[in-house]
Order: sequence, then C-alpha cells, then structure tokens
Amino acid sequence: MNYKELFNRVVLLISSPAKAWLEIKGEEKGKKVLSDFVYPMIGLCGLSVFIGTFIGNTAGVSAFQIAMTRCCATFVSLFGGFFLAAYLTNLLGGKMFGREDELERVQLFVGYAMVVIFVLNIISGLFSISILHWILQFYTVFVVYEGARSLMEVKAKDITRYSLLVSVIVIVCPSLIDIIFNKLSLILS
Repeated sequence: MNYKELFNRVVLLISSPAKAWLEIKGEEKGKKVLSDFVYPMIGLCGLSVFIGTFIGNTAGVSAFQIAMTRCCATFVSLFGGFFLAAYLTNLLGGKMFGREDELERVQLFVGYAMVVIFVLNIISGLFSISILHWILQFYTVFVVYEGARSLMEVKAKDITRYSLLVSVIVIVCPSLIDIIFNKLSLILS
C-alpha cells in the first residue's frame, strides 16, 4: 500500500466506517495490516511530533533532544499500545464468546480501529489540541462498532458491550504506555 492508498483508507475509515470495513473484510490481508497501515501511521505520528516540537520552540540547542524524546515516546506508546490492545482484544473475544479469534484478524481489526488515534496524534503533534484530542477520540467507538459488526461478526446482543470494551482498550492502551514511558524517562534522566 502506498501513501495515496493509505490516505484514502484513512479518509474512508473516518468518513464512512461501514463501507470501509466491508472493503477491508473483502481484502482479507491481515498480515499486511502492520506493514501497510499500522507502521506507516506510527511513522507519520512520530514525524509530526518531531516537526511539531520545533514549531515555536525557544529551547535552543536542547530542542533536538526534546524532539527525539517526544518522537520516541510516540513510537513506543503507539507501537506497544497496538500490540497490547490486540492481545487484550483477543482475550476479550475468548472470554465473551468462548472462542479464540485468530490473532491475525484481531490485529487487522485493532490496527484499523486505531485510525482515529493515529490521525489525532498526527494533528496534535503539529498543533496543540489537547482537550479536543480527548473528546474526538470517542469517535473510535463508532469505528469499532462498525468493525465489530462487519469484520468480527459479533452478534447483535453482544455488539454494544463488545464495542465499548474494545474501544476502551484501543483508547487506553497507547495512553497508558505513554504515561509509563514518560514517567520512566523522567526517573532515568
């Protein structure tokens, strides 16, 4: 997937999640979600944080160190958050439905479900939108709901509970890892 296709996929997932999930289900290329979507989005998030650190920064020489630290924090939180969210979502599927979903499908689901978080990280890396950032993350619930219905094929009686739990997992995991990483960075420096 090139960056034009990546951009089109992001726009489709945000503007019309139901249509995007049906398209994703038809492709069935779960192994490629990491290399085609998750890793490039994490890279774009890190790049925007790196560039955004220099905008209006008066720290002088230490600006590069601050930019690198923030960029690393973004990489670690999103990368670790993705894998932790996929693991917890897989466990949740096992607990709720008594079945272990194949990890490849769960990674596909979680990777695309994190689209709102990726976009908000790219924007907030360049501009300060902290309160708006937290409010807009709740659109993830709608994206997850549509994905749970289409891709994960969750039954109608379980879909609300499953969607809310997965949304919390997808939103909280990167934030939790970011908090831990930043605390450790302060302690070790």
